[in-house]
Amino acid sequence: MSQDSQFDVAIIGAGPGGYVAAIRCAQLGLKTALIDKRKTLGGTCLNVGCIPSKALLHTSEHYAFARKHAAAEGIELGQVGLNLKTVLKKKDKVVSQLTGGVGMLVKKRGIEQITGSATLQADKSILVQTEGEETRIQATHTILATGSAAVELPFLPFDGETVVSSDEAIAFESVPEKLIVIGAGAIGLELGSVWSRYGSEVTVVEFLPKVAAGYDDDVSKHLERSLKKQGLRFHTNTKVTGVRRTDAQLTVVAEKKGKEMTLPADKILVAVGRKPYSEGLGLENIGLATNKHGQVETSKKFETSVSGVYAIGDLIAGPMLAHKAEEEGVAIAEMLANKAGHVNYDVIPSVIYTEPEVASVGLTEADAKEKKIEVAVGTFPLSANGRALATDATDGFVKIVADAKTDKILGAQIISRNASEMISEIVTHMEYGGSAEDLGRTVHAHPTISESIKEAGLAVSKTAIHSL
Repeated sequence: MSQDSQFDVAIIGAGPGGYVAAIRCAQLGLKTALIDKRKTLGGTCLNVGCIPSKALLHTSEHYAFARKHAAAEGIELGQVGLNLKTVLKKKDKVVSQLTGGVGMLVKKRGIEQITGSATLQADKSILVQTEGEETRIQATHTILATGSAAVELPFLPFDGETVVSSDEAIAFESVPEKLIVIGAGAIGLELGSVWSRYGSEVTVVEFLPKVAAGYDDDVSKHLERSLKKQGLRFHTNTKVTGVRRTDAQLTVVAEKKGKEMTLPADKILVAVGRKPYSEGLGLENIGLATNKHGQVETSKKFETSVSGVYAIGDLIAGPMLAHKAEEEGVAIAEMLANKAGHVNYDVIPSVIYTEPEVASVGLTEADAKEKKIEVAVGTFPLSANGRALATDATDGFVKIVADAKTDKILGAQIISRNASEMISEIVTHMEYGGSAEDLGRTVHAHPTISESIKEAGLAVSKTAIHSL
């Protein structure tokens, strides 16, 4: 065993929450250790999640355009083929570049990077199983940032080959002829889109009555229609009950309206959600238990019931989003340095990176009604936007939900090309408590798709210029 090392802060988990917390701690002069099982930093998000999936989405969009839309634009390409090995190589290059960049930032900040499995000890030290040895870490403050793992269906365990999580679904060696996606949330819809564009027959099975369940019905229905036009098939209100295997066929068995249905498959992607990951962390050694959701409960300052031990990201309550974890990482670092760290949970945006993309922030119209808040809603269709017409991006609309009495923006939803970029403008206005009128009076460059945000803001008071 190597000699004990003493740090101001030790962070277990080097995903977006963990590595961002480490960098901010180092900036604030705290001696910091960052521990992770992977040699490459960035956690699930950078290594097998957010980043590689976006690389695949980008490439598959180009492929779909070349095959199905280029000719209508006057672009004659001839025969278009797919070299999946090159696609995956490009994806891996993106991941390598980004994880390498994070590693460089951590090194330049003087952060001690330790690769191995960390286990909390009764004295609150950390035992790290590294290659060929054990290292014990002592820290004044310990931050748990171990993230989450894919939820496995009890009757349909992952085998890494035919029944897979998103980890494997970003690296299929060939395009599956038939792909069944269980779950119509962000992961299922995004990866379903990827493989559909590459030529797979994709069927999405969802237990709930609609896809993208966190969005208002008008947004959800519009997205489903758009994806159906692209070739995806959907079965909502449908419960997967099992799988049948023969030498010749893999079949998903489901139930809809009391009737059994069977869906042949080559691959099954289970994308029914994620759960907090604390396996092997040794929480029990320090008397720390998880709640019924598997989460570690914390105070507003991210401290657990054990003094000096904190938790952030997917391990605690709140949306399982990388940017949420990052903000918490910055906040806890600043709190430990006696500064006023803060996270505004009311303005954390959420995105589904399909085509069109879907983005939201704050309350939906349904949320507001459930809270008995009287709202005024403004919508603007992209079909009335000049830039959208010029660039074949008319599929979608912008929706603003405002307080009917004060005009304060309560939330927004956008279904549009580049909605992920557009939502930030609304987040900014909400951050300072802005109104729909503020949004409507913000000058936008013309022609831009973002003008639809301005028009939707005006539509709240029925003063939109370019729609009735």
